[in-house]
Amino acid sequence: MLSLRDIRVRSGAREILAVPALDIDTRQMTVILGHNGSGKSTLLRLMARQSVASQGRITLHGKPMAAYGARELARRLAFLPQNLPAGQGLTVRELVGLGRYPWRGLLGRWQAADHAAVRSAMKSADIASLADNDCDLLSGGERQRAWIAMLLAQDAPLLLLDEPTSALDLGHQYALLRLLRRLNVDRHRGVITVLHDLNLACAFADRIVALQAGRVAFDGAPTDFLRPERLSRLYGIDIDLLARPGGLPQAVVRETA
Repeated sequence: MLSLRDIRVRSGAREILAVPALDIDTRQMTVILGHNGSGKSTLLRLMARQSVASQGRITLHGKPMAAYGARELARRLAFLPQNLPAGQGLTVRELVGLGRYPWRGLLGRWQAADHAAVRSAMKSADIASLADNDCDLLSGGERQRAWIAMLLAQDAPLLLLDEPTSALDLGHQYALLRLLRRLNVDRHRGVITVLHDLNLACAFADRIVALQAGRVAFDGAPTDFLRPERLSRLYGIDIDLLARPGGLPQAVVRETA
């Protein structure tokens, strides 16, 4: 369980985030939604210990987040930021290999399992054919997939991803969400991710946490989230739902004359 209590994040006089209580089941796939500036990335960075709240406390499995050592925490959660570093001077294989640092350190002797983890991660992220390519020469989508592979190679039981589909084409967006869902169901790895596409989120998530102006506006199942009045209020635009045979309804912006 990842638990937040009495969380507040301020920038000067402005309050960016206010979360009195939030418990995330780290066995599930949770998607954080909300309009731009609602606090999604701020919340995820707090969960990943990439930033510190103005007040409040966060625990992971009952232990204060601040009490974890860096490598100890990296063995428990892996974080993909929204703005990815370039990976300058590294091949894709070398970048993905950095995911093994929590287990081997910088100078530790690699084992067969480490090499297997890197190969498996590149294959899962559909980047194996580019293993020997320089990261500097990758397209935006390829670089995104290389960093996702590094996260997979880290082999942490909890993955936190900030807009992992932002640079991907439609096919790779669905492939990534299917991969994350398989990791969750088949390998029991928890997933917490920020997405913008609410239809994609509802198709794959166990749970939706929606933010509005830095506060939790909804927390529950996708089937409960998909209400026209709720979506319209959250996004500030009229939204309708279109029924789809055998699946969840599709949210669409209401056409106006």
